Amino acid sequence: MTTAPLASVLFVCIHNAGRSQMAAGFLNHLAGDRIEVRSAGSLPGDRVNPAAVEAMQEVGIDISTQKPKVLTTEAVQSSDYVITMGCGDACPVFPGKKYLDWPLEDPAGQGIEAVRPIRDGIKTLIEGLIAEVDARQEA
Repeated sequence: MTTAPLASVLFVCIHNAGRSQMAAGFLNHLAGDRIEVRSAGSLPGDRVNPAAVEAMQEVGIDISTQKPKVLTTEAVQSSDYVITMGCGDACPVFPGKKYLDWPLEDPAGQGIEAVRPIRDGIKTLIEGLIAEVDARQEA
C-alpha cells in the first residue's frame, strides 16, 4: 500500500540551476517520498550549476542528472508550499498555498568555496521545513 505524500513543495529561483536544485536534492534525500518535490525557474538556465552539483556530491547527494525547468502555473497550483529564492514577482500567487521566501545568495558564477555555505544554509532551512510539515501532520 502506498501512502500519499504529506505535502508537496515547489522550489523556485530564477534559473532553476543552483539554489532550487540543491533544495530539491536535500528534500528528496531527507524526506524521501513523504514529501513531493518540484523545482522550477522563472528564466531557467541551460544546465544545473556545476559548482552546485559538486557541493551536493560532497554531502552524498547527486543532482547531476537534473535539468532546469520552467515555472508553470500548474506547478504552483499543485503545490502546498511554494518556496521562492530570489525570483521576485515572477512567481504567481494563489490562495491556500503557503509561501516562503528564503533570502539565499545566488551561487551563479561562483566557485565551490562560495557555494558550500549556501548549500549548508539550504540544508538547515530544509530540516526546518520537514519539521514544520511533520508538525502540521501531527496537529
